[in-house]
Amino acid sequence: MITAFSLMLTGPGLAQAQENERGSTALLEEVVVTARKREELSQTVPIAITAYNSEQLDALKVRDLGNLSVKMPNVALDDIGTFPTIANFSIRGLGINSSIPSIDPTVGVFVDGVYMGQNAGVVIDMSDIQSIEVLRGPQGTLFGRNVTGGAILINTRRPGDEAEFDARVAVDGNPNGDGGLTTYVMAGVGGPLSDTVGVRASFYHTDDDGYFENLLTGEDHGAAKTTIFRPVLSWEPHDDVRVYLRWEHLTSNGDGPASQNHANGLGIPGAFASFDRDSFDFSIDEPGFYELENDLVTLEVNWDVPFGDGTVTNIFGWKDYTSEGESDIDAQPVWLFHAPFWNNQEQFSNELRYTGTFGNARVTTGIYWFDNEVNYHERRNLLGIATGGVAPALVQDGGGNYNVESKAWFGAVDFDLNEAWTLTAGARYTKEDKDAEIASLIFNVNTSCNVVTNPSGCLFDFNDEASWNAWSGKLGVTWNIRNDLRMYGHWSRSQRSGGYNLRNTAVDTVNLGPGPFDEETVDSFEIGLKTELGGRGRLNAAVFYNEVDDMQREVNLADPVAGVVQIIKNTANAEIWGFEAEGAFSLGNRTVLTVSVGYINPEYSDVFFDLNGDGVVNESDEDLKLPRAAEWTWSLGINHDFRVGDWGYLTARANYAYRDDAFFTDSNLGYFLSQNILDAGLDFRADGGHWIYSVYGRNLLDEVNHGGDTQLPTMLGPLPTGGTFSPLMKGRVVGIEVAYSY
Repeated sequence: MITAFSLMLTGPGLAQAQENERGSTALLEEVVVTARKREELSQTVPIAITAYNSEQLDALKVRDLGNLSVKMPNVALDDIGTFPTIANFSIRGLGINSSIPSIDPTVGVFVDGVYMGQNAGVVIDMSDIQSIEVLRGPQGTLFGRNVTGGAILINTRRPGDEAEFDARVAVDGNPNGDGGLTTYVMAGVGGPLSDTVGVRASFYHTDDDGYFENLLTGEDHGAAKTTIFRPVLSWEPHDDVRVYLRWEHLTSNGDGPASQNHANGLGIPGAFASFDRDSFDFSIDEPGFYELENDLVTLEVNWDVPFGDGTVTNIFGWKDYTSEGESDIDAQPVWLFHAPFWNNQEQFSNELRYTGTFGNARVTTGIYWFDNEVNYHERRNLLGIATGGVAPALVQDGGGNYNVESKAWFGAVDFDLNEAWTLTAGARYTKEDKDAEIASLIFNVNTSCNVVTNPSGCLFDFNDEASWNAWSGKLGVTWNIRNDLRMYGHWSRSQRSGGYNLRNTAVDTVNLGPGPFDEETVDSFEIGLKTELGGRGRLNAAVFYNEVDDMQREVNLADPVAGVVQIIKNTANAEIWGFEAEGAFSLGNRTVLTVSVGYINPEYSDVFFDLNGDGVVNESDEDLKLPRAAEWTWSLGINHDFRVGDWGYLTARANYAYRDDAFFTDSNLGYFLSQNILDAGLDFRADGGHWIYSVYGRNLLDEVNHGGDTQLPTMLGPLPTGGTFSPLMKGRVVGIEVAYSY
């Protein structure tokens, strides 16, 4: 389907010719964004940003953030696959490989202004979304820590000024005949109840029969059911005050991951079953399961004040997330390594800020508070093959209790020197306190320990607390050359939080134990250009250079005792430079061509941890490539409208996207294949503007993608193992959809 940045083009000639048609026009509208904590058009914001509004997301058939994964330069929005909803996002070569809930992301996700405190529960099915903004590069000044790679802002729909109703039904699946179908039902209704009160309620339900086939049983695998209910209340008690109360309730359950075992980076295949890396074949004896429930409540108050003709905004957020499940980690048709887990999280946050104008200066300032509590446990049921599959021969338990409190002040000023030049300056001070109580898996063997459900049975061998204080900031300049052409340049700094490892499996708890590891700092230098090309298209480009100090990494190692050991350390300093460009061009009144290209060159400048596991730290470690840092990403798309007599009109779209291969592990033994993704669709919009009938396809070339490529040991205890744990993502999907709106 059409590439992301094409959404930024609205040529006047094209819009005029299609005044009554919402095909290409809807896809090419410029989106109102909140990247600087105020509403403005995306092209006026001097940062690299790609944004989508609700109509564009519907047209692209976006079901979750992963559907946008390869449609933007230097961006990968991947699900780790071990457990649904866990984001392992990467932007400009800064990303993570982790499902550990105490590991903070490099790409922060914010829903209605509320930061998501862990990467679980992020890649969720989406419905009733007003807009999505993807900000590339560090965003620490206004958004705080854990946005060293960038930030993703998700804004849900508010009640409208008039009564409205919309609904859609869709069915899609694997056209190869393997697996079952997925059905979607979505609906929303809302409008004003009085002059001051409005409501909206939306419902989303999906039922996935399972995309894959488990070769061991011949049964469909990957079944999942998800339901989302989201009521929203708006209230305007005064002309200057607007209040929004939102609640999102999500439940989801289904099978565990489609775990594939293929030859690992050393060339060692799985001992009992191993498959072609470039296939969807897998065979597992434990289908696994997952269950999760998520509640998110936000209360937003906006008060327009005469001081600086400004607005005072307060956003309170509460999130309660619980999940449990089990995965087949050995990814083979015998019981070697199965892993149940439990994860409970509750967070509170509040942001109070002011935005106003004083002469030539636009000012934003505020204070922020965040509190997060995590209770996590995992169990490793090992070597059940030795008992004939009756029970594990060895059980390891571990996890921990984790608490975070963060307080911050931030401020930013955009000062117009004249009509052409604007200076930008901003700063943020953050104080963060963390404490952890951890039960190491190696010390809780064959016990009834469970940190979440039976903590009294656990041996907590590690207790610690630590604090971090940090300044982040930004200095920049924007040159408005003319109304449709501007350049910008800036320096910015952002930090990724220090912390603790709740999944401690290392025997050496002194040198390789739970922590604390220190924070990571990124200094970024960027020069960019944005132009509207005289109203016939848009072209945006940027070059950037990042210096990463104390890079924080999860080093993933095969282990003959625990199966897999994950060590969190500050491993290196690195330098990443690159460029990106995205553009859209009107080819006549009914056709739009889109292109994008991104390149990054990441290199270690100094390594102080044995990344390749050869026992020494030397040039061999420095020569390794950074994980999740594909060098080249590019895409080419086309969108065209056809009039169909007096019935309506048809919109055809296609997009081809390429992403280079990339490494999963810091040792470079685990890796991802390059991807060639072709998406396409046809939408028929009946005259009258109420009905839309669609046919769509995603990943039509049936490219294989894995959430991870965890290396398994040659031997687990006395038994051969080998290969990898590599959760499969869906391949080719085709579907139909019928939508109605009023």
